[in-house]
Formats: sequence, structure tokens, C-alpha cells
Amino acid sequence: MSTNPKSEKTNIDRTIERNIDQNIQKIKERFTHNYDLRTRTLLFNHKRICIVYLDSIADKGIINEGIIKPICELKEGDMLIDLPISNIELTDDFEKAEAGLTNGNTVLFVENMREAYIIETDNFQNRTLTEPMAEKVVYGSHDGFVESISTNLNTIRKRIRSSDLKTEILPIGENISTNIVVIYMENLASAELVSTVKKRITSVKIGSGLTSGKLEEFIEDSSLSIFPQILKTERPDRIASNLMEGRVAVMVEGDATALIMPVTFFSYYQSPDDFDVRAIISSFLRIIRLVGFFMSVTLPALYIAIVSFNYEIIPIDLVTAVKGSVDYVPFPPIVEAFIMQLILELLREAAIRLPSSISQTIGVVGGLVIGTAIVQANIVSNIMVIVIALTAISSFVNPIHEMSFSMRILGFPMMIAAAFLGIVGIAFSWTFVLMHLIKLRSFGVPYFAPAAPIRFNDWKDTFIRIPIWKMKTVATSTNSSGQRLSSGKKEWKENE
Repeated sequence: MSTNPKSEKTNIDRTIERNIDQNIQKIKERFTHNYDLRTRTLLFNHKRICIVYLDSIADKGIINEGIIKPICELKEGDMLIDLPISNIELTDDFEKAEAGLTNGNTVLFVENMREAYIIETDNFQNRTLTEPMAEKVVYGSHDGFVESISTNLNTIRKRIRSSDLKTEILPIGENISTNIVVIYMENLASAELVSTVKKRITSVKIGSGLTSGKLEEFIEDSSLSIFPQILKTERPDRIASNLMEGRVAVMVEGDATALIMPVTFFSYYQSPDDFDVRAIISSFLRIIRLVGFFMSVTLPALYIAIVSFNYEIIPIDLVTAVKGSVDYVPFPPIVEAFIMQLILELLREAAIRLPSSISQTIGVVGGLVIGTAIVQANIVSNIMVIVIALTAISSFVNPIHEMSFSMRILGFPMMIAAAFLGIVGIAFSWTFVLMHLIKLRSFGVPYFAPAAPIRFNDWKDTFIRIPIWKMKTVATSTNSSGQRLSSGKKEWKENE
């Protein structure tokens, strides 16, 4: 029977040799042209041992005090017991030992032993916990995720101190493996949902460079939809509250952004500090955000429809003002709107890319200089400048930055429809948008729930927010068990 030479070579490469010099040679061949590769040979139990690590990502303090010093002092013993290190693993797989080095760990090869010790000594540098720039709140927590999974899990476990909080690691990647952590509450998240999430993640085939954004495209239900079906966040308090509602969170190693699933359209209009203000105020703010979505998408199209087709729907005094504003503009309203929207998009992108000290100047230049000059040059009307300003302000009230992209893109086809059919075109456009929202799903959950299908019981924390002590169950749209981990109660009475 013939053998596959490539397969045979692979099996040999994965074997840890008894000869320590051969193992060192293999390591040096794998890590050739790496100036930070360090090796040191010592004697322990009357055998040569070789300590191998990457100087740039390993903690030299742990290596010196926890490995080299005890070995030099003890001379003999059991490494798994005598070394003052909490995490030591024994492996007979050379590839696993190599992966341990790239993860910042230290590998110990022992003479005449076909196994190697992998000792946890990683020292990856992390930035401090700061509030995410795109998800600021007035009240509540002001910390955010960093690029370290262990640090991020620490911030979550600090908020949810329960054995029901489960964290499973799934290594993904063909050439370079990236750790993906799936986080859920065992007693709240449905087993079917957890299984679906893990199945989609493990089916991902990618060479390297996996990020949360790339993972989102691989596992979301409809990548061609302009509406996001997975919520991206850098806030641990948002993750904790969604886990307590039966959802699943996913984190990618080296990425400060976490993914939450399943979500609905209305999840993007809820803020973590909604529960840090009174219920009436929180409800008012949520309604304002939804109104902002409608205004951001519709206002420019509504202006085009009124100026081009439907003058009769506005008072006669206002008609005179509008007509006087557009008389000297040489372009039709659709061209006006496109010019102003494109300028607004350019200003937004410039403000994001430039340093913060300069981006404020962009706002002044765009808002005052360009806005005033473009009106005085009769390129656009005064009314159009006001409409675009209101559109921009309406888009800024969205708590989740990703949904604002959908709003901005949706405005352009809405304007084209208004230019051809007026108010009727806007009505048809909104009909198609609503049809798409109703058809869309997020991990089996209707995206437009609880509005479609109608679930009145879930409205208590969607369009409005009722007092916390009246919330006994989570929304059924999350595929959860429907019962909170601990229901709040208001037990005192006014006459007591």
C-alpha cells in the first residue's frame, strides 16, 4: 500500500524528538530570522532541559523567578508540582508547542522525553480600560473593552458573578488560528441558539486576520442587507444586560469589539443608561430616537417631493417663502439634495479620519463657511441647508453607530423615489423598507419583532420602558427561557 509523502512529512514534523538538540534545531528552523527567539539550557533531574521563549511577548520576570530560579535551586523534582506556575500543560504535539510560543508561553524540552512542557508566561501589552468613543453615556459605567479576551471576560464576570455564565473557546483559522469566545447564560439562553451560533462560527474558513467585522459577515443571516443583524459593542455593561436577556455574545481575540446575537431593529435604539434614568424619561428618549430614524431617512426626500410635486400640502404663506428660496437655484431639488448630502458625508468622513484637534475645525468650516457660501452662490436654497442640518442632527441621536450607516444609505434611494413620484414615491419606498424589515431575521428571530409579529408582552422594553420592578420576564424574541435570573420586586407600600 502506497503512502502519502506529504502526510508522512507532516506526521514527522508534529513529533517531539527524544534528542533535545533536534527539537531546538526544529524550533530555530520554524522561527528563522526572529531576533527575539531565546533559548537556555539547564540541568534538572540529571537531564538537559531547554527553555525556549519569544522575548518580545513573554514575561521575563515569570521566566526568571518562576522557572529558571526554582530549577537551579531544586536540581530535581516534578515540574508540574514544584514550579510555582499556575498553568503548565504537557504535550506531545510539536505544532502545539510552536503555537504556545507564538502565544507568549514558554516551552521546556527535556532530554530523552517525547513530550514538552508549555508554561503560561504571556505578557501581551494592553491599553487601559476607557469608555468607548462611539458609545458614550451620561450615567452608568464608563469602562470599555480592550484587545485582551481575559481582560474583557474579567469585566463581564465582575458584573455577572454566577456559575451559569459560560465561556467556550473556538479556535478558527486555517493558517493562523484565532480564538473566538462564545459567552452565554446557561439557564437563560436556549440550547438551540447556542448551538446555532457555534455551528456558524466553526463553519468559517479563513486564512488569517479574523476580526469581529469579518466574523459578522460570515455568520449573519443576510450580508447583503443594509441593516445590521448582529449588534457590535465595546461596552461590558451592554454585554452583561443582553446576556441576562438570554442572548449570546461573541468575542474575537485581539479585537475590542464584541458581537451580540440575536437582535432586533429596536435593539439599536436602546442605550445602556436607559435604566439609569426614570422610566418616563427613558421612554421619551427611545421615542425620540425612533423619530430621529424616520426624520433622517425621510426629510430630504420630503423636501424634494414638496418642492417638485406637492406644494398643496403646505400653508400658502410657507409656499411663498419656499418659492422665493428656490427661484434663483439653477438645479432641480434632487440635484440640490444630492450635493448637500454628499458634502455632509465628506465632512463626516473627514471629521472621523482627522486628529481630534483638527476635526473640530472641519465642523466650523463645513457648517459656517461652506454652508453660507453655497447659499450665497445660489447653488442650493436656504430651506435645503436647514433640511440637511436637521437630517444630520437626527442621525446623531442613534446610540449605535452602525445603524447610522443604514440610515444614511437609505436616504439616497428615498430621494430618487421622491424625485420621480413625490409623496407617493416616499410611501412606496417605506413600504419596501418595512417589507424587508419584516422578512429579515437574526439567528431565527424576526428582525422587526415585537412590531411584526406583534407581541404586546415584549413592548414593555422596546418602544417604551416600564419600571424595572414590573419586568418579570425577558422578551420572547431572544429565544430565551423567558424568565429573568432574578426578578426585581417593590415590596414596600406607601402607607407603611
